[in-house]
This record gives sequence, C-alpha cells and structure tokens, in this order.
Amino acid sequence: MKVVIIEDELASSRRLQRMLNSFNYEVLASLVSVKSAVKWFKNNEHPDVLFLDIHLADGLCFEIFKQVKITSPIVFITAFSEYSIKAFDYNSVSYLLKPINKEELEKAITKANTFYKNEKELLALKTIIENENLQVYKTEFAVRIGKKIKIIKTKTIDCFYSEDNTTYLRSYNSNYILNDALSSLETKLNSNQFFKVNRKFIINKEAIENVIAHTNSRFKIELKNYNDTKIIVSRERSKDFKKWIT
Repeated sequence: MKVVIIEDELASSRRLQRMLNSFNYEVLASLVSVKSAVKWFKNNEHPDVLFLDIHLADGLCFEIFKQVKITSPIVFITAFSEYSIKAFDYNSVSYLLKPINKEELEKAITKANTFYKNEKELLALKTIIENENLQVYKTEFAVRIGKKIKIIKTKTIDCFYSEDNTTYLRSYNSNYILNDALSSLETKLNSNQFFKVNRKFIINKEAIENVIAHTNSRFKIELKNYNDTKIIVSRERSKDFKKWIT
C-alpha cells in the first residue's frame, strides 16, 4: 500500500512513518504544508491512503481541496478534545488522535477505505472546526543537536526566548535553538499555559517561581530553572499578565 503523510510536526510525522513502514506500507512523500501538498498532488499519482493533519503551518488542510481534487481515502490526524472527536465519529470520518498508536492506525486505515468522501462531508467537517474555533497546540518540539534530533515535550519547557536574532527554548536547564521566530510561537502554544511577557520571552506558567512587583506597574518573573537574564513583563502586557496568572 502506498501512502502520503501531510503533517507539519516533524516528530509526529516520523513516528507515523515508522509505524507505516512496520506494516510494509510505502511512504511516497512526507509533506508539511498546504502549498507543498497542492504541488505534489498536481504532479504525482495519488496514493492508496492519505494521512492529513488538519492544522498545517500555512492554514487548514481544507485549503488543499480548493486547489486540487484528492481521490485518495483520507485519515485525518488531530489532537482535538473529546467533544470534537464525537463530532468526527458522528460524521464517520476516519481520524487518528495524537499520540498515534498501531492499533488505532490499523482501524483508521480500514475506516478510511469505507468512508464515502465527498465535498459535502468535507465541508461539514470544515464547518465543525471553524464554528467551534478548535485549536491544536504543539505538544513537542524537534531540536537538532549535531546530527541527531531530540524531541522536547512542551510541558517540560520553562520558557522560549530570543537573543541575537536566534530563538531558544529552555528545558531541564538546557538551551536549544529553534527555527521558529518568537512571534510565530504564540499561535502554536496553549495560551492557558504560555504567555509572551515581552518582545524577548514567552514563559510557562508552571515554571514560575515568583512574581515580584517592579517599577512602572510592571512585574519581575523568577523561573524555577532559568536565571540567565532578568525577565520583566512589559508595561503594555502587565494588565493581561495579571489576568493570565490569576
């Protein structure tokens, strides 16, 4: 069986590819965006099954269907809540909930091959997602250490910060370089857990040790495992920070 993966989280994509290889499925391509997917499908024979993340780096996956007619059965990849999953079940959509396991993978492939996909069903699914304003947040980051890739769970990250035009994440007292700009990380992180306190720092609520009153109605933040640089909440963000922290 020939398959294509469209997933912008490197760790999730590689995990799925390993599972598919263990079933002797051939992965024709591993794509990361709407743009790259449209280009690939316009120039290649469509696979037996398509694994498709709903939220991609450059938009919802449904933008792909506006530009090219997909003939493959689809397995949607999602990290939605239980409420949202019920909506998928009701519409008989084949889906995989992150983190993916082999048993669910086999079921999803079987279901994808029996699901009657048409424009009406895809539009209904798109409407569910947009009307509920569902969000999918990153649960892990892939960082490069020499020739190796290390996976960092988001919940272990104390903060993200920018220094000398480079973005870093801090986890377990170690700093790792990211390709993402700090500004783009805001939309990928759960706003209940992470807050951008100024132009240079996004902090994890669970990593806060102390919040100290500072000059000009600002706050100084002390993190449990980071003291390299003073972290001061900007005056413009102080009001929102107070709401977020309480």
